[in-house]
Amino acid sequence: MDIWTAEKIILLGFLLKGVCCRDFSISLPQNIQALSGSCVTIKCRFEIQEQYDKNLTESAAIGLWFKDGDKMNDHLVFHSTDPQPNCFNGKITGNLHEKNCTTIFYNVSSKHTGRYYFRIESGDLKYFYTMNTSINVTDSPPKPTVQLYVEQKEVQDQEEVLEGRSVSLRCSAETLCSSPPPTLTWSSTPRIPLSESSGLEELISDLNFTATHRQHRVTFTCTITYQLQDETKTAQDSITLHVQYAPKISPSSSCTRTDVTVCFCEADGNPSPELEWHLSGHSVTNSSNMFISEERLSSTGLRSSITLHQSFTHTSTLQCVSNNTHGTASHQFNLLHSTPQVSGFHHFSFLLGVAGGASVMMIICGILLICARRESNTRRDDGTELILAHREDESGPDCANNAMLSPTGSVTQNHEELHYTQPESEEIRGISSLTTDYAVVQHYPGGVSEAESSTGGDQPNSSIAAVVMSEKNQTVQEQEAKMGEVFSQQSEDTTYENINI
Repeated sequence: MDIWTAEKIILLGFLLKGVCCRDFSISLPQNIQALSGSCVTIKCRFEIQEQYDKNLTESAAIGLWFKDGDKMNDHLVFHSTDPQPNCFNGKITGNLHEKNCTTIFYNVSSKHTGRYYFRIESGDLKYFYTMNTSINVTDSPPKPTVQLYVEQKEVQDQEEVLEGRSVSLRCSAETLCSSPPPTLTWSSTPRIPLSESSGLEELISDLNFTATHRQHRVTFTCTITYQLQDETKTAQDSITLHVQYAPKISPSSSCTRTDVTVCFCEADGNPSPELEWHLSGHSVTNSSNMFISEERLSSTGLRSSITLHQSFTHTSTLQCVSNNTHGTASHQFNLLHSTPQVSGFHHFSFLLGVAGGASVMMIICGILLICARRESNTRRDDGTELILAHREDESGPDCANNAMLSPTGSVTQNHEELHYTQPESEEIRGISSLTTDYAVVQHYPGGVSEAESSTGGDQPNSSIAAVVMSEKNQTVQEQEAKMGEVFSQQSEDTTYENINI
């Protein structure tokens, strides 16, 4: 026998061995987690001996599941074509004639916990597989897992993240059977639902951002949520971010001045920074002329203050310098423009108060003056009015000056005209029984004839009518009598006569 014949015999033996050795087998997960109140899926595939391939048809194939044993009456929990009263509610989602025995059980509870065995029946094909799977039903879903990635590299626990680096937080969770499917939720992001078409056994959500000092010691939480028929069940995992960053000086750092100048400076950094004071560009420490103190605000914050006596305030600048392993920051104070805060008497406040008080008094006085004028005008309207007018007609009483008439009764031509001024109404005082008034009267030689008093003559200003109105209860005749007594005087001198009304 040559070498080629030997090789052919060996190859044929391997082929025959492969055909003859195809036996019954099954593929099942070793353990399955299930959530009480939801569903559970058993992924399953099986093999049969070649001689039974013709018996495995779509119409004849039956799948059965047994729990904790192989006895038909005691341990059967599922029948694909003939559901039993005590069997579990479920169905085989795979095609048995394609050797896919994947099965789903609904509304699982603690009684579903146990070991499960599969049996295939199709015509003459009847086989019970001894390999089994274990189902464990719990009341709470398994918690997700959060991992930290920096620049796409996984970071182990307790490692720091440098500010400005690209950070990714990945949340992953094993998805249990549920309808609707579970969701993952970050503490600051919307829910990311599981796509039913993805077929993923693990739900993943990534949170990407650039690390800043504001995220130092911030805890990020990922929560998986199962919406069941009667309740909602959740589980979560968290990670706290540790960010390292260069010092940052607070903008509230400032100076105040009383008898001495006090400046304070606050800095924040990770690792915790140090603070120094520079006066005129030189570092300073405690001395008899200045006092420096520090106060720890937090694990990353520091506050320092410096007290300068008056002899140092001529220096134009004071600088606060902070540094740590990641950088340096500084803040400059201008001492010449620092706002003094002097306790005690404040001249500007006093002047402002005086001006405000004077303004209020002026307003009050103005209001009182207006009220007084209105009251005075009201009283004048109720008093007596004096009206002096030229005689326009002959209906009223005539008063003639005797000095203006000749002995024959004619009017003297060379006379001085008598004028009466019309005063403004504001200048006329009201007359009452308690008021004394003075009238100006000019006398001319001669007497007044009856002709003058009756005709009035042809000369201008030959007749003068004087009407004096006194209190409302006095008559016009009484006023004329008083005026006649005044005109009877025989003097050219101006006479002031007291008229008592």
